[in-house]
Parts: sequence; structure tokens; C-alpha cells
Amino acid sequence: MLLSGIETNERVEHPVDVVERIAILRDWAFDRDDPDEISIGVSGTWADYTIAFTWLPQHQALHLACAFDLKVPDRRRAEASQLVARINEQLWVGHFDVWSKDNVVMFRHALLLAGGAEPNDAQCEAALAGAIDACERYFQAFQFVVWAGKSAAEALEGALIDTRGEA
Repeated sequence: MLLSGIETNERVEHPVDVVERIAILRDWAFDRDDPDEISIGVSGTWADYTIAFTWLPQHQALHLACAFDLKVPDRRRAEASQLVARINEQLWVGHFDVWSKDNVVMFRHALLLAGGAEPNDAQCEAALAGAIDACERYFQAFQFVVWAGKSAAEALEGALIDTRGEA
């Protein structure tokens, strides 16, 4: 194992090709203007998600970023950041950020593929599903903080209420 740098190995398939294949099979709209990036549009229950996969060869990692259309106004940024911290305490894989450049909420995760490990369909599908599930689960909490003026604690409690039956 190299401590001064990451050893690179030849790959059988480009990691982004695996993600593109999944998008084609699922009939999802996608753009791939760069060999190391793909952007996929996925409709969820609460929002439409833009999911970007980026191959980072220097880290041998396939980075996933899932964003939804929710800009955090500056006046609510501190509370949104508090909500992110509370949510991240509950997540085992991936994390949320409030992207400082655009003030958008984003879920991020990376598949580490050091030593020439090849991503497979199941890994990429799991990363996609995990991102969408996390965004669907916490979307309303972000809405409560940004638009309803709730505290992070109130928003999280309100968003995680388990409902039974149908209305």
C-alpha cells in the first residue's frame, strides 16, 4: 500500500460507463458531456433530483452528488446547517451538505475503488437508491426549515412522523 500516493491500475470498464448503463436500463434522462461525468434526472415523490456521478481518478473514487431544487436563503442558512448536522448523525452512508457556492442542499457519497477495484451494477444501484431514499426521507425537513421557519429539531421531528393508513 502506498502512503505517498494512490497506485493506479488499468480498468476493464470506465466507472461512469456502469452508471450510464443503469440510466439507459431505467430509461432515465441523462447527459454525459465528459467521459468522467454523467448527470441523471430522476423523479421522486417530493422533488425531481439531479444526480451527478463524477470519476475522480486521482482518488480512485466515483463521487455521487444528488441535489434537489431547494435554495437556502442566507437568513435560514444557520438553521439548515444545524439540520444537516442532525440528519448526518443518523446516516450510515453518505452525507448532506449545504453547498456554499449556490446555497443548495446536496446529498453526497463516494465509492472508493482503489487498487483497481471495479464498480458493479449492484454497487452503483445501491448508491443511487441510497441517495434518492435519503433525499426523499429528509426533503420535507429541509422544506420546514427553509419555508416554514421551523427549527432543525422541529423540522426533523415533523418530517420523520410515521403515518399509518391512507387519507
